[in-house]
Amino acid sequence: MGQLRAPVTRREKQREATYDEIVAVSAQLLAEGADLSLRAVAGRMGMTAPALYRYVANYQQLVDLVAFELDKAATAEWAAAAERFPEDDPAARLAVACVRFRNWALSKPREFALVFANPIAEADSQRRELLTVSTSGHFFTDLLWQIWEQRRFPFPSLDELDPVIRDAVLDPLIPARAEHIPAEDRGLLWIYMRSWSALYGVVTLESTGHCDPRVIESGQLFRATVLDWLEPLGLGDDRERLAAIMDEELARR
Repeated sequence: MGQLRAPVTRREKQREATYDEIVAVSAQLLAEGADLSLRAVAGRMGMTAPALYRYVANYQQLVDLVAFELDKAATAEWAAAAERFPEDDPAARLAVACVRFRNWALSKPREFALVFANPIAEADSQRRELLTVSTSGHFFTDLLWQIWEQRRFPFPSLDELDPVIRDAVLDPLIPARAEHIPAEDRGLLWIYMRSWSALYGVVTLESTGHCDPRVIESGQLFRATVLDWLEPLGLGDDRERLAAIMDEELARR
């Protein structure tokens, strides 16, 4: 018989509800274009700043909490949208999720910036560990793993990798499950890193407006970037179908 879990106390429920409110208020401030600060959040919640410190000790903790929860909520929406395709069609799910990720970044650029442009100092090991549990990172790399299981696309051997990259894939600090990947096959993580950098790069350019607005509006740079990665992921023969799925999703925006 399994061990029974202790019931959640009223105090714990209240504390959890306060964290939820902190995230909701912070998201509202971001949507309004207001400054996100401990004072602003406390004021919107009808609390004093010192009272808020019982939940978040400083501004960085506030940012980390809000970023994690916004990422989690957004990823749940992309995953739900992708589920219109069956579990054994991870390529279609990935096509949907990539477009939904882009749409979120364009419609909520301040949320996107908080989640993905939140610098981590080299010495800050605790916050770097937090990065590795990013919900969106796990969602996308899990889909890539499922695609690899089906397509067995090639990836570099450890001997082919630069020593720095070899160390990085053997002891990864990225949001991806790697325990199930044998050490000799960790070159697959280099595909994870490179494909994510391509998706993140084009979406960041568009979300920040650092791109011709006509190109952003058309979605063609984003579309071309994603389609360029189909062949390396063993999906070249599925290009027409996946392009049609992306175009349908792009038209929804």
